[in-house]
Amino acid sequence: MKLAKTIEIYLGSIIFLSLCVFASLAWGSKSIEFNQVINALLNSNDTSFAALVVRERIPRTIFSIMAGASLGISGALMQSITRNPIADPSILGVNTGASLFVVIGIAFFNINSANQYIWFALAGAGITAIFVYIIASIGNGGMTPIKLALAGAATSAVLSSLVSAVMLPRSEVMDLYRFWQVGSVSGATWENITLILPFVIIGLIISIASTPALNVLALGEEVATGLGINTGIIRLICAIAGVMLSGATTAIAGPIGFIGLMIPHSIRLIFGSNLKGVVPLSAIGGAALLIISDILGRVIGSPGEIQVGIITAFLGAPILIIIARKAKVKAI
Repeated sequence: MKLAKTIEIYLGSIIFLSLCVFASLAWGSKSIEFNQVINALLNSNDTSFAALVVRERIPRTIFSIMAGASLGISGALMQSITRNPIADPSILGVNTGASLFVVIGIAFFNINSANQYIWFALAGAGITAIFVYIIASIGNGGMTPIKLALAGAATSAVLSSLVSAVMLPRSEVMDLYRFWQVGSVSGATWENITLILPFVIIGLIISIASTPALNVLALGEEVATGLGINTGIIRLICAIAGVMLSGATTAIAGPIGFIGLMIPHSIRLIFGSNLKGVVPLSAIGGAALLIISDILGRVIGSPGEIQVGIITAFLGAPILIIIARKAKVKAI
């Protein structure tokens, strides 16, 4: 891709994301006029109702950017290391594993804060990712895209049953869990942002640094090995980054699905499969999609709101069907 075209794409993407951010601050169950939004951002002394509403939406919007970018990058990494066009944290059961560990933490260890959720979620996401990969690698031919998808679906079903088994006899656990499990950014705070920021930064650095090796890996195992790439190590490092990004986000926002599936796949279809472009554009696209979904949830559900996880699932399910029919679950 020519440099001018690349600059044009990135500039357009950033402008679009900026418009989404502005819309997130302006639109919701209570809509604010654009000039009031600008005044609230520029004038810290403005104590009007509109300014207070805008300032309350700022952490929610920033968290949506971080969470959407994390899920987009995580999906891009998982699709690349598995060479599976329908791989993402929710399809491979990683989000469900994080959910199970959070439920166990609530039920048996009395955890009740985001700082505690995050470590349980990361442990659950990591263990589930390893388990799914091992199961998919058993048998003739090793790990294949279809085996990975089936292993993820089966594991997710089993873990969902375990979540219900732990939760249903305990009404207090169900009360805490039922709002979290839908997936929402409504409870985002500056504390939440500070908590997941290190994980997002580390995951982003690892993913960008790994793109040259992932591009070589896309040429095939033998070619990558011949060019000096340790395929096992690069897959492990990228898997850790992907699990870190999705697990940290899931701990705070709940298991938001389909963003990691829709965005990287769409980016590949439009701009090609070069990971140097796919990873950053997946971050921008994931952030924009999550913000748009959050806005839709607030506007449609006014005066309340529809949780963002419901909106992304509504948008993502048809996309999954289209991808599966078009790609026929073939390797990337």
